[in-house]
Amino acid sequence: MPLIAFEHVEKSFDGGGDGRSVRAVNDVSFAVAKGELLVIVGGSGSGKTTLLRLANRLITADRGVIRIEGEDISGSDPVALRRRIGTVFQSGALFPHLSVAGNIGITPKLLGWSKAAVAARVDELLALVQLDAAQYRDRFPHELSGGQRQRVGVARALAAKPAIVLMDEPFGALDPLTRDALGAQFRALHDRLGLTTMMITHDITEALLLADRIAVMREGRILAQGTPADLAGSDDGYVNDMLQTPRRQAARLQALLPRGAA
Repeated sequence: MPLIAFEHVEKSFDGGGDGRSVRAVNDVSFAVAKGELLVIVGGSGSGKTTLLRLANRLITADRGVIRIEGEDISGSDPVALRRRIGTVFQSGALFPHLSVAGNIGITPKLLGWSKAAVAARVDELLALVQLDAAQYRDRFPHELSGGQRQRVGVARALAAKPAIVLMDEPFGALDPLTRDALGAQFRALHDRLGLTTMMITHDITEALLLADRIAVMREGRILAQGTPADLAGSDDGYVNDMLQTPRRQAARLQALLPRGAA
């Protein structure tokens, strides 16, 4: 049984003053197996972030069925659903008035964990994301670098020991070195903890490096999905052009950098 499943899901929004609606998600079906990291990649306006918001009922689908851990979420309590799913937003999206410890511990606290259990979990997760608890637990978000805020965001998502993690452009606002390091570290955490992850990005290189499978989205539809090798065999022109992007960049870099340069 997949832990996340979309079955013929559609979602439209009001297009503005002309009275027309915009179909952001158009007959989308896919599944994420237990332990899998699926990356949905597409340009701005492709509908990928809408998929993520549908998965934890920040918005509601117009048609189709979304199942989380086998349960049709249309009848579930949205708040209870979100508390059992870890979510990582771009730039961390931390609560500015709460300390690092307060941010990480907020969901366990709402779930009724004891103070001692919350404190122990905070320290455990800070170690997991490679931040020293003594140094960082009492800091506030404005006292952290972008990479540190994102590490805290990941720790907060994992605080209540969710089976599922949703990630919305989690590393997109970071500098290239930090982005590369945090991406690799999250992939290692995903494998170590046995997570099931659905991640959104516009960066095909990031998708290729991190994903077990990739779904390419455009204008509300999934054009192709599969492993990088599967996508390489796609006959869709947009998918092929997207996959050529990192190859073109690599070729230009090879020409620009002297042989043997780091």
